[in-house]
Amino acid sequence: MTLKNIQLPLYGAFLYESRHKEDDVIHIHHHSIHQILYAIEGVGKISIDGREYDISQDEVAFIAPHSQHSIYSHSSLTLLVLAFDIETLEFFDGNELKNPFFQQSQFFQPDVIASSELRQHLRKMLYEQSSENPFSKWALKIHLLHVLLTMTRLAERTQVQDANSLRTEKIKNYIDTHYYEPLTSKDIAVKLGISSRYINTIFKDNYHKTPMQYLTEVRIEKAKKLLLDTDKEIITICFEVGYETISTFYRAFKNTLNMSPNQYRNMNNP
Repeated sequence: MTLKNIQLPLYGAFLYESRHKEDDVIHIHHHSIHQILYAIEGVGKISIDGREYDISQDEVAFIAPHSQHSIYSHSSLTLLVLAFDIETLEFFDGNELKNPFFQQSQFFQPDVIASSELRQHLRKMLYEQSSENPFSKWALKIHLLHVLLTMTRLAERTQVQDANSLRTEKIKNYIDTHYYEPLTSKDIAVKLGISSRYINTIFKDNYHKTPMQYLTEVRIEKAKKLLLDTDKEIITICFEVGYETISTFYRAFKNTLNMSPNQYRNMNNP
């Protein structure tokens, strides 16, 4: 079923199955209402406003009105399509409708908890939609609200993750280009305007190590190259890669490679 041959009920929402055979193509088109496309099974590709995304089970596309989108199925692909006219939903007021979330299309890869919530409410909507209970219209609106709440929170988490990824790359880049300075987490935090605890947390989330552990790795890699490619004195190499004392350099080198700088040089330059 496609949106062209259905009419939204007066309460403004309809949930239906969209089945696609292998190599099916739904060419670029748009709608005047919102859609949420939830993949139940299969693999395909979805293009939204010129950007392409691979879509598979439990992944979701939020399609804003008038967004150009198309679908290509690599295998048998089944989507649940939740079409809704937000203007008809009584629980929204003018300010909520202006929320940027509702104005732009997005693609999501929900975590296990968010996927479970979405599946639960979509199932409930399918049940209520086929029910003749006089309160089913109320129930549909309530479950739609839950779906939208889950989606908005997903968007918030995605924005935080994107922002943290950007900050993490800034931290890594700063270390890569300032490793020779006597850096601490506090120094980096001051440069980037965030707390040292936060820096440690987001860096470890992305790289599974602290910024200081990464700094040590960078310094030791630079030292190894200098030991092999030059005949510089150990103390000069120690100075060049950012260590303040030779004892600190020796300790870091030995903790990393289980040998001293001299042993490493002699072993690799017979």
